[in-house]
Amino acid sequence: MATDVHRPVTTRRTTRAVRVEGLTRSFDGRAVIDDLRLDVRQGEFVALLGRSGCGKSTLLRILAGLDRDIEGTVLVPRRKAVAFQSPRLMPWKKVWRNVLLGLPGKPGRPVADQALEEVGLGHRADAWPKTLSGGEAQRASLARALVREPDLLLLDEPFGALDALTRIKAQRLVGELWQRRGCAVLLVTHDVEEAVLLADRVLVMDDGVIAHEQTVDLDRPRDITDPRFAELRAGLLERLGVDTAAEAA
Repeated sequence: MATDVHRPVTTRRTTRAVRVEGLTRSFDGRAVIDDLRLDVRQGEFVALLGRSGCGKSTLLRILAGLDRDIEGTVLVPRRKAVAFQSPRLMPWKKVWRNVLLGLPGKPGRPVADQALEEVGLGHRADAWPKTLSGGEAQRASLARALVREPDLLLLDEPFGALDALTRIKAQRLVGELWQRRGCAVLLVTHDVEEAVLLADRVLVMDDGVIAHEQTVDLDRPRDITDPRFAELRAGLLERLGVDTAAEAA
């Protein structure tokens, strides 16, 4: 099978920000991703659900360019950024310096300050990472991703370690940033409600492929008490093998 890994595409000239065809990734002879196909349109917010070990994070790492030992075709924008569940901040660098970490061209502090202001963390630019709360550290991680002006933003369970209230605030922030920036987003999550709340389209991954696709045709901002929201959530939970009747009881 021919391999074409991360050939840059100009997303402004195409309706697709991501094109994946025939993608296979094996570990010790076992295919974790098996002949997978995926398209993400420019400006689309896609959430990816699936049981632990189904290959969600592996797929995201491939799209981010962190795993190249693959078969198949993977076309992604040149400008992409990723935020993980762990903020991965360097403890010996102040927050603003963390935001610029790895950015080419030696940009000055104003670039970092602007990104931090956008995520509501401008007042913590000179703080040390160890003094940040969990939510603040995650916002710093988002600022580090946004400062790259990505055409594709990859989020690997970025809210998983946050408490419930901070998680709600972080979800709202990501939704606002996406609408403001207009980039394509792929969110890997275990949280079905989060997926329906944020995404235009929800994908369920199983046995190394996209096993189900659900369009979320609800007005924004979304209301979790809307019966249609509850119906979509229940349908996705059933796809994931969760007994919604037992959950309600």
